[in-house]
Amino acid sequence: QVQLVESGGGLVQAGGSLRLSCAASGSIFTINLMGWYRQAPGKQRELVAAITRGGSTNYGNSVKGRFTISRDNAKNTVYLQMNSLKPEDTAVYYCNAHSTVVAGGSVNEYDYWGQGTQVTVSS
Repeated sequence: QVQLVESGGGLVQAGGSLRLSCAASGSIFTINLMGWYRQAPGKQRELVAAITRGGSTNYGNSVKGRFTISRDNAKNTVYLQMNSLKPEDTAVYYCNAHSTVVAGGSVNEYDYWGQGTQVTVSS
């Protein structure tokens, strides 16, 4: 089991910045990928950014060049630095951890989610 606790959401004006944090606990050694997703009202949840244990990153097209994902393995924490925020970035942001467990010759994949943190960007 992995537990995720997010922090850092809030209200900001367009053009401003916010930093989200996601602290992982529990079976963290099984995590191979962590990321941030977001869901706006009436829309599907979408990938914002992801980072592997080795530090490789991937971003959604709408945030490339504005958002940066990073991780501090010593603190078991992933960060999302959001700059040049736009009103369309308004959503609930969810932290995700993808875990792989090998046991008894079988490979099991699990996805864990944080509780979500609201980000609101005013125009």
